[in-house]
Amino acid sequence: MVNQTIIVGRLVKNPELRETENGNKVTNITLAVPRSYKNSKGEYETDFISCVLWKGIAENAFEYCKRGDLLGVRGRLQTRVIEQEDETKRTSVELVAEKVSYLTSHHKDD
Repeated sequence: MVNQTIIVGRLVKNPELRETENGNKVTNITLAVPRSYKNSKGEYETDFISCVLWKGIAENAFEYCKRGDLLGVRGRLQTRVIEQEDETKRTSVELVAEKVSYLTSHHKDD
């Protein structure tokens, strides 16, 4: 069985780095990924994909990425059941990153 996914999209907001109780660094990011086909109205829709980055990948993204950057993320899909305040449950799907490629080059103004 294989669980491998690659997406390329733009970072929706700046990454925020957190530390878990056991000391691991983590950040959750969202990538805007346009669909490759038009809908019935002739418009391209965009999917917003949640990604989880751990440890060194999380630290690098926090340091080097900002809103609007183009990123490639390779990883595995994971589902989680989240219990809401009203005790209903919903399922969340996220991409757990194994590798992040930075596709935006940052130029410093001279």
